[in-house]
Amino acid sequence: MWILLFGLGLSANADEAAAKVTKSDSEWRKVLSKDEFHILRQKGTERAFTGKYWDSKAKGVYSCAGCGQELFSSDHKFRSGTGWPSFYKAITEQAVGRERDESLWMTRTEIVCSRCDGHLGHVFRDGPPPTGERFCVNGTALDFKPPGASQ
Repeated sequence: MWILLFGLGLSANADEAAAKVTKSDSEWRKVLSKDEFHILRQKGTERAFTGKYWDSKAKGVYSCAGCGQELFSSDHKFRSGTGWPSFYKAITEQAVGRERDESLWMTRTEIVCSRCDGHLGHVFRDGPPPTGERFCVNGTALDFKPPGASQ
C-alpha cells in the first residue's frame, strides 16, 4: 500500500517503512562499533554519566544507532539525575517495544527498537507527568539528528 507524505511531495510504501531489520551477529558486527554491538545486540549497559547524550540539551530527534528508526524527541527528554538519557515518552507508541526482563535478580521492563529489536535500556514508572514513565536509554544505542538534518 502506498501512502503520500503530505506537504513533502514524497511517497513511500508503508510496509517497507515498518519492515523488520534482521541481521546475523557477523553482519551487525560489520556495521556497529564494539560498544554499539555490546549494548544493542548483547543487552549491555554503559556506565552512568559516561555515554553520549546523557546531559545533552540539544533540540532534535534521537534514532536507533542500529537501524536509524526515530525513537525519541528532545522535546520529551528530561534530566533524571541517573546519568543516562531519559525521556518521558517515545516519539510514537510503535517505535519502542517492551519486553519482560528478569535478569540481575529483578523484574524490569526492557525497551527495544521495534524495527531491529536492538536493546535500548529500560522503562520505569518514576518519570514526570504527563506519562509518569522514565525511558532510561543507553546513549550508545542512539544517534542524534538536529532539526533539518538529512535522513
